[in-house]
Amino acid sequence: MKLFLLPIASLLLSTALFSAPTQCSGLYYGDEAPDILNTKLLPKTKELCYSSFALMHSGISRTPLWSAEHLTQQGLRHKSKRTNDFHPDDQLNADERAELSDYARSGYDRGHMAPSADMGTKQSQHECFTLANMIPQNGENNRGIWSAIESATRHLTNQKGELYVITGPIFSGSQVKRIGGRVLVPTKLYKAIYDPSSGRGAAYLVSNAPTGDYEVVSIFELEQISGLKLFPKMTPSAKQKAMDLPDPQERHGSSYNNLTNKDIIHLLETLLKWIF
Repeated sequence: MKLFLLPIASLLLSTALFSAPTQCSGLYYGDEAPDILNTKLLPKTKELCYSSFALMHSGISRTPLWSAEHLTQQGLRHKSKRTNDFHPDDQLNADERAELSDYARSGYDRGHMAPSADMGTKQSQHECFTLANMIPQNGENNRGIWSAIESATRHLTNQKGELYVITGPIFSGSQVKRIGGRVLVPTKLYKAIYDPSSGRGAAYLVSNAPTGDYEVVSIFELEQISGLKLFPKMTPSAKQKAMDLPDPQERHGSSYNNLTNKDIIHLLETLLKWIF
């Protein structure tokens, strides 16, 4: 499995820059999608625009190369019921897209890149459950540290007012796994964040494994790892230094999604005492 091999650092010196034009208005900072620096990522790519997020899909990995969102404090106030209606995307050729059968009994979750909890309408909820927005993700990772990183990003959005977010997989090494014999399993996942109010950014980086560990890296560092030029209009100097990001291990806000079992039991005991 050599199509997605890294290291990127040496590869970037010899590959041509591919600028990804975007038809997805309002979802990327400055309306510019990431540039693909690693030309091995280029074959069978297709941009898909949805109501609340955009993505660049790879017909080789049968996953997104990235999903992009423009999160706002106002937008996150809108809540919509999670649909769980996972479905293949009819906008993609059948031989280039993931199917539900690929994930069945694979041992991996269908992991969202643009998360369901960010989606405030019935339409965007349905759209985010397309398999084009999914990667095979370790279940403990998906429901643990990754869920916490998603919550921390929403918390930061509420603090800053708005953020531009790009989320995606990284495929590295010579033994990248497949599920269903077709869909590549990422080795790492990232969530890159740009704050337009300060002109600064940073990214969470985690292994696709049962771990609670994470790193915060600069946008420059992530570009070297991912083979993508993220946030093309962000200044080179700002990319060099990582802004502070919330600790995902901490609770943020009073959302019930962030409550532990102990918290829920305490709330129920308090409610029962109040009733009786």
